[in-house]
Formats: sequence, structure tokens, C-alpha cells
Amino acid sequence: MHDIGLKIALIGVMGMGAQWLAWRLRLPAIVLLLIAGMVAGPATGFINPEMDFGEIYRPLVSLAVAIILFEGGLTLNFKEISETSTAVRRIILIAGPLVWVMTALSAHYVGGLTWPTAIVLGAILVVTGPTVITPLLRQAQLASRPASLLKWEAIVNDPIGALFAVVAFEVILVFLGLHQGGSLAYVVVAAFVVAVAGGFAAAKLIQWAFVRGYVPEFLKAPILLAAVLLAYALTNLVLEEAGLLTVTVMGIVLANTRIASLAEMRRFKETITVFLVSGIFILLTASLTIEDFRSLDWRAALFVASLLFVVRPLAIMIATTGSGATMPERILTSWIAPRGVVAVAVSGLFGAALEEAGIIDADRMVAFTFAVVVTTIVLHGFTLGPLASLLKLKSSEKPGLLIVGGPRWAIDLAKKLKSVEVPVMIADPNWNHIAEARLADIPVVFGDILSEEAHHTIDPKRFSNLIAVTDNDAYNSLVCTDFAPELGRSHVFQLGRGGDQPKRMSLNFTLGGRPLTKDGLEFRTLRERHWQGWTFQATRLTEAFDYNAYLESRPEDAIVLLWVKPSGAMVFASDAANTPSIDDRIISFTPAKDHLGERNGSAKKSKEKSASTAEPE
Repeated sequence: MHDIGLKIALIGVMGMGAQWLAWRLRLPAIVLLLIAGMVAGPATGFINPEMDFGEIYRPLVSLAVAIILFEGGLTLNFKEISETSTAVRRIILIAGPLVWVMTALSAHYVGGLTWPTAIVLGAILVVTGPTVITPLLRQAQLASRPASLLKWEAIVNDPIGALFAVVAFEVILVFLGLHQGGSLAYVVVAAFVVAVAGGFAAAKLIQWAFVRGYVPEFLKAPILLAAVLLAYALTNLVLEEAGLLTVTVMGIVLANTRIASLAEMRRFKETITVFLVSGIFILLTASLTIEDFRSLDWRAALFVASLLFVVRPLAIMIATTGSGATMPERILTSWIAPRGVVAVAVSGLFGAALEEAGIIDADRMVAFTFAVVVTTIVLHGFTLGPLASLLKLKSSEKPGLLIVGGPRWAIDLAKKLKSVEVPVMIADPNWNHIAEARLADIPVVFGDILSEEAHHTIDPKRFSNLIAVTDNDAYNSLVCTDFAPELGRSHVFQLGRGGDQPKRMSLNFTLGGRPLTKDGLEFRTLRERHWQGWTFQATRLTEAFDYNAYLESRPEDAIVLLWVKPSGAMVFASDAANTPSIDDRIISFTPAKDHLGERNGSAKKSKEKSASTAEPE
């Protein structure tokens, strides 16, 4: 018992360690999870899921997959798909069946698998892995259209691929004489209807209960989780794995409802999903044996190659003809199709079932699936960014700064950042506040940044940092709190929060962002200094004029706000552990009577020489 507890703990540690390392190295996390599973399973034999967890192993994996697909459905909003809906429908309705048929043919004639194994494997490989696509899209910074296309396909196709596998498996049992075929069509249709209708009804029931206040806030996320598991299990009573479609429909319906606490629940589910994906993928990889790897021969390699270079491109090109998708978008979609944890989990389930039914090569299904998963993750994970750049499908702007609030000094800051090629956007509900920014050709948002319209039209991935600079401290804190989960709490800043105020007037430290300036200057102080003629300056550091020389030459009361790296990354002085480097541009707020690089009469001649090399811009 103690050994099992230790193994579970180590699976969690390895999973989170792989996720953290992937974040630090900017690698696909599932590659490192794969390595961790190999080490824990086939390489050392430390974990053997079938022996360690017994009969509950497969049900636990199935329930985890259901939660993963539900969380994926929660990210799908219909407003996001408005421009690519036709292409998504055709990929799901036309490309999906084409991939199934052509993959089955390739698995039989190229891979050498028997027809039953090939047909089920073809159905399983229709899925394209939202657990892999989502982090890849986050890193690749694709434009909104191709990103929406890939994300919707991945999430919607996962349960459909599982249903294809169920139908294929049931038909095979009929041909083997192990199942009555008369009622099979009715069961499949009934399962589809129950899955869709049940998912919709369950979501609407949850919405009604949450909105009417019948569920307290602290129970909403746990009750939602329990409802997902129950809906999945009940639908599976009609047809095995049909519950995956139910939970996906539940997620999509809830994502398009007006539940005030949906954001908190989504973050809760995302946390669980990261943990489940990590643990389940390690377990599934650890379940492989040396014999599984030995079953992969040159024919398996040819099968994987045919899937990558023939089956997927041909199916996508046929399906998206006349769909409105551009040729670069069709090329990218035809190549990017990484498989993930759902494909592996479903292949393990049906591989074991086919083996029990007497199919001689059913045990090779998991090995073939893993070969596809590993190959697609590595190839697509490392080529998505370069291919998107080549096809000019990356977001045209590098991540910039979102300024919430439009005081005059903030507009001057935006102008200065724009002059050093940092993308800036200003959001303010007062038209007069942003009029000057519009004249300076600075992108603006006329409206409340917290509005539902802004939520659907402004992509947070366009920004690496946010500063809230309105004259309302509570509103600034609210904005920073709302954007912190998207941008990271270390990337949201606000004006001084009135630290000298009585405790009864101060906001809780858990709310809001980091101070914009080291000394916590407030709105009134910055406004007054701007009225007095203070200006923003950008100074590039050089070998002859480094940061020490800059500090010696600047006015004592000047404020170093941030510096911009040659890559465009911004580092705020109030949050910096390091100092600026050569070629960084320092953005400072400086009194009008003093100018950076101006000789100080009390300075030494050597300092004068250094200061003269400064480059105010």
C-alpha cells in the first residue's frame, strides 16, 4: 500500500516537473512527459499500471479523459469560430471520415495489420489531441483564424474519433459472431442522440441552478466536476465511450452561457486538467513493454509516413475546398495534427478488447498509436512555429503592452514606446481620453476593458504586459486581477495603491497587480509631474554608455520605468531582479529642465564624456 502511494506521488512530481521544464525550455510538454513515462515504465519497470492499479486503471483513465475533453469544450466560444465555421464543419464532417477510411487502408496494406485492427486504429487516429494543440498554439502565436481552426478541430474531433472507434469495434464483433447486429444501428443512433441531448440538457440544468443561486459558490466547481463524471458514466450505459461526446457538448454549451462564475470554474478545471494530462500520459507510456517496441518495424514507419504525408494532407485539401480557408491555412492544417492522450487512452481500451475477442495482432494497436503520437508531437511541435512564419500565419505583432486608462502622461508613454517599436494599445471608456492616441495612430479600445465585448474581441496573447493607470485604484486592482490568470501575475502592473491609507481603506493584498514604479507613485503625483513638464525618454545603452554611466548622468529624481530588450521584451524596473544590458532601451520619466546625457556641472570630466554618448530618442 505504501509503495502504491509513493508511486502515485512520484507520478505527480514527474508530471509537474516535466510541465515546468517544458515551460522553461519552451518545448512541447508532452515530449518530456513521454520521456518521464519511458523512464518510469519500460526503462526501469518502476511503474506497471496494470499490476499496480488493477481493475480500476482503465476506468480511471476513461474518467480522466472525460474531464480533459470537458475542459477543452469550455474553451470553445461560438463568437471565436464565426470566420472559420465552414472550414471547421467540413474538416469534422468530411475530413474525419476520409481520415478514418484512408488510415485503415494504410494500416492494412502498408502497416500489415489485420482488417479489424486496422479499421479500429483508423477511427482512433481521427483525433488530433487538444492537450497537445493548446500549448503549441500558445507558444506559436498564430493569427486568430488558423489558431481557431486547429483548436476547434482538435476538441470536437476527439469524442467523434472515439465514437468512430466504438462503432467500428461493435461492427467487428458482429462479423465475428460475438454480437447481435440487428439492433446495432439503433443503439448507435440512440447513443448519439442521448449524448448530444444529454450534454445540452445537463449544461442547461447546471446553468439554471447556478444562476438561480441554488448552489453556493464554494460548491460550484466540485458539483460541476461531479456532474461531468455522472453524465459521462450514464451515457456510457447506452454505448461505450459515447460519454465523451456528452461531456464535450456540456463544455461547449456552458462556454456560451452567461454564468458569472464561469471564469473561476474554468481555471479550476484547467488546473485539474494539467495534472490529469501529465499523470495519465506518464501512466499510458509506462504501460508499454519492450515487446511493444519490438513490434514496430519498417512497415510501421511507412504507415506513420503515409499518415503524415498522404492521408492527412489529402483529406484536409479535399474537405476545405471552397470553405473560405486560404491556401496557407489549408497547408498548415493539413500538416499540423498531433495526437495526444485521448488517442493513446482509447487505443489501450480497444486494443485490450480486440485481444480478448481473439484478434491476433490487436496488441500492436497501442504500439502503432504511440508511434504516431511520438512522431507527430515531435515533428509538429517543432515545425509549427517555423511553418506558420513561412506561410505568414503568425500574429503580425509581437506581444506588446496594454494600457488601461488614458491620462495624458500615459498617452505620451505610449508614443515613446511606439517610437522604439513596442506595440501598444490603450483602452478607456472616455472618448476624450483616447482622442489624442487615435491622432497619434495608436490602437485604442473605446469601451470598458472588462466588458463582454472586449473579452471576445481582444486576444490577451497579443500582450506580454498590462498596466492599469486610471484614477480609480479599485478599478485598477480589478483589471489586474482579471488579467492576471491570462498574462501571469508578474506581468500586470498598476499605479500606487495608497499604502499610507488606513487599513480599512486598503484593498486586500491578494487583489491587483504589482506596483508600476518602485516608490509606488500614485495617479495624482504622475499627473502633476506631467503638468510640470516631465517627459518620457528612451535611452539606448551602449558599450561606451552602460547602465552605471546612465545612472550617474540621469537627474536624481528621474524615474526609470522599464527597459525594452532588443527582442521587444519589456522588463519593469519595479519588478526587475537584474539590471539592463547593452542595447536595451531604458524608458524613463524625466523632469523637463534636465535631459539625459546633459552634462552635470558638478560631475567629473570622465563622467561628462560618458554621459555625452547617451542616445536619447
